[in-house]
Amino acid sequence: MSNDYETLRWPTNLDRAGIEKRLVPIRDSGIAELAGRFKNLEKMTAAQLGGAVVAALSWIQGKPEHRAIATQLEMVAMNLKNLKRSG
Repeated sequence: MSNDYETLRWPTNLDRAGIEKRLVPIRDSGIAELAGRFKNLEKMTAAQLGGAVVAALSWIQGKPEHRAIATQLEMVAMNLKNLKRSG
């Protein structure tokens, strides 16, 4: 997973669709731990999705080989507050 085109300014206005768009590549990254957490991504409630993101961040912390994925999860985590507004 590459973040070559990311800027230093992270989007903080991602809606549910934008959050899912960032999580699908993480789910499909081939890392079983992450695939399991986001297996039913499209059917998760906002609370379930938030819990899965936080748990995935906790799991990936300290694994420098997965830094690009950790960065994407951090970006998603910053946008979790938007799930309450988008349903």
